[in-house]
Order: sequence, then C-alpha cells, then structure tokens
Amino acid sequence: MNDVSRTTEPSYDVETDIQSNTQLQPQRAHLQLAIEGMSCQACASRIEKVLNKKPAIYEVSVNFAGETANVDYNPTTTTPEQITEWVDKTGFVANLQAADSLFAQTDEDTATRLPWRLIALWVCLLPFLVGMAGMLIGQGMAWMPPVWIQFILATIVQFGLALPFYKSAWASIKGGLANMDVLVVLGTVTIWAYSTYIWLTHGDSSMGRMLQDAANHGPEVYFEAGVMVIAFVRTGKYLEERTKKHSLNSIDLLLSLTPDQVEQQQPNGDFHNVSLQDVQVDDILRAKQGSRVATDGTVIDGSGWCVESHLTGESVPLKKEEGDELLAGALVENGSLLYRVRAKGSDTKLGDMVQALSDAQGSKAKLARLADKVTAIFVPVVVAISLLTFGLTWWLTGMVDTALMHAVSVLVIACPCALGLATPAAIMAGMGVAARHGVWFKDAQSLEAAGDIDTVVLDKTGTLTIGKPAIVEQMMVDKSIAINDVLQLVASVEVHASHPLATAVVNAAKERRLPLLGVTDISVIKGAGIQAKIAGLGIVKVGTAEFANLTLPKFMPKVWQIASTVAVSINDEALGAFALADDLKADTPQAITALQDAGLNVILMSGDKQSVVDHVAEQLGITAAYGRMSPRDKASQIAKLQTAGHKVAMAGDGVNDAPAMATADASFAMFEGTDVAQHSASARLMGESLMHIDAAQKIAYATVRNIKQNLFFAFIYNCLGIPLAAFGFLNPMIAAAAMALSSISVLMNALRLTTFKTAVELNNTVTTTEPDANKNSTIKA
Repeated sequence: MNDVSRTTEPSYDVETDIQSNTQLQPQRAHLQLAIEGMSCQACASRIEKVLNKKPAIYEVSVNFAGETANVDYNPTTTTPEQITEWVDKTGFVANLQAADSLFAQTDEDTATRLPWRLIALWVCLLPFLVGMAGMLIGQGMAWMPPVWIQFILATIVQFGLALPFYKSAWASIKGGLANMDVLVVLGTVTIWAYSTYIWLTHGDSSMGRMLQDAANHGPEVYFEAGVMVIAFVRTGKYLEERTKKHSLNSIDLLLSLTPDQVEQQQPNGDFHNVSLQDVQVDDILRAKQGSRVATDGTVIDGSGWCVESHLTGESVPLKKEEGDELLAGALVENGSLLYRVRAKGSDTKLGDMVQALSDAQGSKAKLARLADKVTAIFVPVVVAISLLTFGLTWWLTGMVDTALMHAVSVLVIACPCALGLATPAAIMAGMGVAARHGVWFKDAQSLEAAGDIDTVVLDKTGTLTIGKPAIVEQMMVDKSIAINDVLQLVASVEVHASHPLATAVVNAAKERRLPLLGVTDISVIKGAGIQAKIAGLGIVKVGTAEFANLTLPKFMPKVWQIASTVAVSINDEALGAFALADDLKADTPQAITALQDAGLNVILMSGDKQSVVDHVAEQLGITAAYGRMSPRDKASQIAKLQTAGHKVAMAGDGVNDAPAMATADASFAMFEGTDVAQHSASARLMGESLMHIDAAQKIAYATVRNIKQNLFFAFIYNCLGIPLAAFGFLNPMIAAAAMALSSISVLMNALRLTTFKTAVELNNTVTTTEPDANKNSTIKA
C-alpha cells in the first residue's frame, strides 16, 4: 500500500536489530583532542602508532591539517585524561575538545599574530639578503657581512631561534618515526658545522690571519644557506598554519554567526544588552532586523523573515510568527522577534552541526592511507639518498663542499608536508562547502564514497514527494456504511504507525473530529499492513487490498491507478478502501534532471504499487522504476548493482529505508527523516529540497578530484625535486623556498573548493519584502 508499513518488513524489526547489535558490541566512547606541535604528517602518524598500541583504543584518526585527533576507546578501561597523557608522552600537547570548548570565546586570535621567532629570524637574515643582492648586481661579496658576523648570526639562528625544530626532531626520533624537522635539522646543522670548520681552519689558523680573512670577507662559507633554510621553512609553516586556521576552517565561520551581545528582557519589561554567555534557558531575547538569532528558541511575539541557510543550505527566507521555532545563527532579514530560549551553545542545532563538522573534518579518507604509508618511510629514504648523493658527488668531483651542498639540498627539498596536507586540507574545505549547502557528511570516508558514485537509488514518499499525502477518493463495499465510521476504524489502527500515509489518514480523522477507538494486540504484518483488535468488533486489518481481503473492481477511475491504496476489513470481511495521493516536491523534476545531466543513473524503488511508481517515474523521466519493494528487496537490488560494478547511493527517509542505506556505498537521509534513517546514512540533508542530493554529489566529486590533484602534485614535486637537488640544479636556499611553496600550493589548491557553487546558489537570488499580508518573498531564477 505504501513505501514502508504495507509492503515492507515491520519497522520495529529494523529498530530491534539495530538495538540488539548495539548491545552486543563492547562499550565504545568517542573523544576529540586538539593536538599542538605537529609539524608534518609523520607527527600525526606517530601519534596514531602510539595510541593504536593501547588495548583500550579501538580506532584513532589524527588529522594533520585540522590538528585534531578522533579517538574511539573503551570507557570502562581508560579515561580521556589517560589518553591525553599518552599523547603528551609522544612529544605533543593534547587538549580535550568538546562542543562547549568550540563555542568558547577568545580575547585574541593568536594564529593571526606574527610570531616573535619568525620576526627575529628575518632580522638575522636581512644582512645576508643585502649581501646576496649585491652579488646579483655585480658587487661580488662586497655587501656580504664579515665572516665573524655571519658566524654570530648563523649561531643565534641555529641554536636559538631554531630550537623548536630541534625539540620536534628529537621527539620524533624518540617516537620511532622521523619527521620533516629531522631533515631540516640535519641539513642546517651540517651547513653550519662545515662553514664553521672551513672558517676556523682556512689558511693560517692564527688570530691575526683570521681577522684579516674577516676583513676581506674570509673564505667561502655557507652560513647564509642555513639561515635562509630555517627562515623559509619557518615562514612556510606560519603561512600554512594561518591558512589552515582561517581559510580552510569553516567552524570559525559558523561560530561567528552567533552574536556576543544580545538584548535580554528584564522582569520590568525593559531590554538590556548582556553577554550571550550569561543567557539562560527560558530567558526572553529580542532579534531585530539585520541581527542574528543567538540561540534556538520559540517566537512568543512579533513576526519577521529569517534566513537559515547556514543550516539548511536554503537561501529562501522563511516567515516566522508566534509559536514558530528559531535556530541559532539565523539572520533576521525583516521584522522584529521576541523569542524564548530553548537551547544555547553546544545544545543548539548549530552546536550540533559544529561538533558534527569538527568530527567529520578530523576523520581520515581512504586516499589518505596512501600518503600515510609513504610518509612512514619517507625520511629514512631521503636521508639515505642524501648520503648516497654526498658520496657519489665527492667521488666524481673531488670537491667536498659541492658534495655537501648537493646532499643538503636533497634533505631540504624533500617535503612530507605536502603529502600530509593533500587529503585533510581538501577534506576540511569540502566539508565546509557541504555544510554551507545543508549537507552534513558523517566522516571523510562518507564524502569520499559520495564523490565516486555512478548510480542514485531514490525512495518515493518523503524523498521525491512532499510526504504529506491526502485522501482523494474512497470506495465502500456496502454503500450504507458511513464513510466516517470506516475512516474512524482506519485512523484508530493507523495512529500506531509512523509512515506519512498513516499520518494522512489520522489527520483526516482529526479534521472531521472523529474520536479514535481503543485498540489492542497491535502487530505489523510483513509486506502487508497493520492489524489490531477493537473490543466489540474483532480484528481490524489496514493495508493492501489483498491483506484486507478486498477485490477492487477492474475498471476503477484513473486516480486509483496513480494513488496509494489503504484498504480495511473487520474479521477478514472487506469494508472499503481510501485512495491517497502525494504531490511531488516543487524542485524534484529539476533535481532529477541535474543528477541525470551529471551522468548518474537514477533509479526509483518504492514499496508502493507499481502503477503509482510508474506514474511518478514517467513524470520525472526515470526509466528504471520498481514498485512493491520491501526493505530486503531494496537492499538486495542495490547489492546486485554493486556486484555489477556500480557505486550506488541511496536516499530515503523512513525506518525501513535503513537496510538499503546501510548496503549502499553512500546514503543520504532526507530532512526530518527518522532517527534510524539518519543513523544509517552517511550524510544528512538539512533542507527539504531534493537539490541537496545533487549538491552533495557534486561537492563530494569536486573534493575527491581535488585530493587526487594534491596527491599528484605532492608526489611529482618530490619525484622531480629530489633528483634535481642531487644533481646540483638546486642550492639549499632555493630548495627551502620550494619546500615551503609546495605545502602552500597544496593548501591553495584546496582553497579553490571554498569558492565552489552548486545550482542551488547559482539559480537562486533572494529578495525579501515587508512581512505583511499582501507581500511575500520573491525568488528570481
């Protein structure tokens, strides 16, 4: 009779299976940590390696770009504090990060400040830059500072300002996985030691000769190379950190949607500005035109137009009046509202989104595993290549200084950072864009899977249609029986079901003010309907015509062919049936066209009768449509598509869509879908528009493509850079600059995703007018 409760397995079976499976699993808790001190992907790998050795840890994913660690652990055998201690012992600082901490206000953004060490580095580098400028314009070494000044500046940089590199390198070596800082330290210390040795041993070692050499700018040393390497690498890290925290991090943008100060109503009726942190649940706040709603709440007075695109992705303003719900972060485009606070901070829907986005950005995509494997052996391999370069160059040229510069260039040019940033940087940007469009991916793997699909399977009711069907026709076996009496029986049984068709029948009874009868012995019959016992009447069955023992006439009006049928019987004696129709969502045809234009195969699977499914498919231009599909049938059909080599996504909203959604490679739970559907889905669509599925697929595809571009660039950079350095085409200074630029270029490529726009944004320009009875918001396509 309909998508779920008539031709499907009982809804409680699915829920019971999920609950029983959960009970059989060991206790599992989730923890997110903010990690300080990571310098490259090898650092993240080291933390994962240490934590994965602990029996209490189930799974660890450390995001180098997001500087977070997602940890699943057994709460009965360890605590969050113990986990932070384990991380601290690896040489990093771990801080517990909860939703409340995400909403905490900070006085100053330290990520925007120029670090004093970086300033001091460039001050020490400046004399060397002046000297190198002199060489470029033909002044030779005239502008270069004396060797003894070079030595002092290089020593200050090497053993003072570069101290964080040493700490990170030593902690990395102790942890068993060498990071990028090991390469920097090895290269720059070698340059400093060699230059110092040459200076001290050049010609006559007497003090007089050394002073004379100093006056004449001394022997050929390379102090400037070490200083420039450290300065360039540190500058690259600063730019990388700034980009990650500001341009890539969508969480900061979401947090900025709530105001710091709000207008709170006092007991005497006056309004005073107070800090949002001082607001409590049930307080009354005012939101004026142009301001943002500070908390989730309920309108108690006034009216206005609000845009909730930050959560739903819909740019269309919604009319808000007394009794309507408000969401934190919504922009009041017109009007003035008084609202009572229902939830604040991390308890709001915005807070839920911030935490979900934070968890998702901190997860790791499958493509990242390749980079992890490479970085695990990267540094030892580079050191070996550097030593080989030194030996061969010295043997072939007989010049130790040339051999040394080539070897150091190899150490400096090698950059595991670009590999480490390639995947997480794109994931962070893609997740932020998806959230802006009202798509909440569960984790990086979900986004990656959605970007690889070629087939989309759609449920009908609540997915393609509005999900609010209405009775359009009825047929009684005995014309003498009152329609209201039959409707009362159906509603009394259907009130115990949750499907939209059942809700439609119950609402129809309420509209006619029909009292519901008491029922007992309620049960859902697989693939047929629902039945219950009513005192004085007997067993009432509501469901398919066959289930209710009703034979429909062969020649029925067309409406019965394209509508869902609800039949009813008492003690297997048929009473009649109701025809219920559900309209398509306004943008469903546009969304189906967009998916097909993207090259996706669109399939409709529904539990409704075949004639209804065929009618909907014909309206939408869908060639593959299957009716009377049980949850098991849907899951089996998706499995067959996967066996044939297809990557399948499933979109649905009902409890019984869960098996199919769990089977699919990617799945989308529609807005206001059941909890079970959202639990099974890899992404939640926060808007009612079906265009969100098209947006999710396109964003995911663009993100996966961006990841592949980043990985390709990172691999090519190292494959080309290391040989060029080994053969002497790159000196250490150029190598250091190139290494810094490699990480920045990966981040810049990931940033391109933040400008990504889908059809939802490109096709809708919103203009809001005054909120009165004669004026509405208008949308120009």
